[in-house]
Amino acid sequence: MFGRTLCISSLLAAMLAACTPADILLSPKTLVDRAIEARSTQDIATDNEIVIKVNSLMAELGTIKASTEIYEQNLLITGLFDDKKLYRRFLAGVRKIKGVKKLYWRVRYLPRSDQKRNNGRFMDWSDAMLLDARIGINLFDAGGIADVNYRIAVDPFGTVYVLGRARSRREHNKALKIVRETKDVRRVVDLVQVRA
Repeated sequence: MFGRTLCISSLLAAMLAACTPADILLSPKTLVDRAIEARSTQDIATDNEIVIKVNSLMAELGTIKASTEIYEQNLLITGLFDDKKLYRRFLAGVRKIKGVKKLYWRVRYLPRSDQKRNNGRFMDWSDAMLLDARIGINLFDAGGIADVNYRIAVDPFGTVYVLGRARSRREHNKALKIVRETKDVRRVVDLVQVRA
């Protein structure tokens, strides 16, 4: 009995270490998904440490205008800033974070006046989150795709960024096709690595 309890406790600890607080709030299946990913607990923990540092930087700067996704220390940051000084401080702070192998900086600066003129072009936060969720469901429902190895981010322009690792070229192509065919996707940026 003690051995089984210890095993369950170890699995739960690994699952929690593999998740960010946002994962726990946004997706109940994320706990299990992160625990069964095809990579080490240490690799997942390193990713989480980097995201915590980015989130701490945002808190320090008093902004929530950016969103992060990470896979194997490849960090994707999206967002839209209307304050140039804040944008520059955030970029400088992110560049100082240790452990990032590759930074995909997809944050844009656009003055508030320009944002107002282009109002119809932008998705609001809730629409972007719904699109992100629809894509995630579509990937989960598709057979032959290891959806736990993909990260999706949607920016205010309707651009969908796909980050992660595909187990084969076939899986990669299938996943991108699903993303492209999801309603309201305007553009897809492929950041997936194909590795068996």
